[in-house]
Amino acid sequence: MKHPGKLRVFLPNLIILVTILLHSTWINAQEVEDESEFDYIKGSEKGPSHWGELKKEWETCKSGKMQSPIDLSSHRVRVVPKLGELKKYYKPQNATVKNRGHDIELKWEGDAGSININGTEFFLHQCHWHSPSEHTINGRRYDLELHMVHESKRINGKGKIAVVGLFYKIGRPDSVLNKLSKFIKTMVDEEEEKNIGVFDPSKIKLGGKKYYRYMGSLTVPPCIEGVIWTINKKIRTVSRAQVNLLREAVHDHAEKNARPIQPLNRRGIQLYAQKRKD
Repeated sequence: MKHPGKLRVFLPNLIILVTILLHSTWINAQEVEDESEFDYIKGSEKGPSHWGELKKEWETCKSGKMQSPIDLSSHRVRVVPKLGELKKYYKPQNATVKNRGHDIELKWEGDAGSININGTEFFLHQCHWHSPSEHTINGRRYDLELHMVHESKRINGKGKIAVVGLFYKIGRPDSVLNKLSKFIKTMVDEEEEKNIGVFDPSKIKLGGKKYYRYMGSLTVPPCIEGVIWTINKKIRTVSRAQVNLLREAVHDHAEKNARPIQPLNRRGIQLYAQKRKD
């Protein structure tokens, strides 16, 4: 009687692997920029539970079956050593810091390098912060989550998205936010963009080599699906003052800009961990 259960666990993970390898879903990496059209306030008419009703092109926020964020629960995770270490090829490039109203974005103006997933290059475009974290681990929400957004080469104007996520808890200050804080302080409550010169994305330390992998979506409208998520398992640190600055800079409704956890809907979650040597 145990075999049907094993099959149910195996199939969702097989679906993830096949989907990633085939790269069959091409999507537009553009997140919504006009934050006035939605908010994060529970019970609000423009809040997360209503995003899918605000615009026809946002319908996936409500009807989608592969939405993000999710809870990375241990009993749902399958260790897959053959996923291999995440291959990163980042390089310094001119960048800007922008207050998008619903978050703070660090955006590179040119080729800032890439990551490689199953032979496909995904080029780094921008990163942004959510507090508290959007994803959870066994139900635990962390103080901050960084999303590094990558896109593959576009075909017919569209590319596939891969996002690298990092968790932070309150502790020692984060070195990257230390460098950006002077720019962020000048744009509190102001939706503006400032050139900060050359910034090396490799300064964003991923920490450990273990990571979670699953198929999901953008966590803001239009909530497009087919996003390959790679979430580092190591928890880094950020100071309370740095988290507070990120919250103060954005508009009031986005001080806590984390979308609620979405249903897993039988998706598999993979965990890369090196095999133990006997």
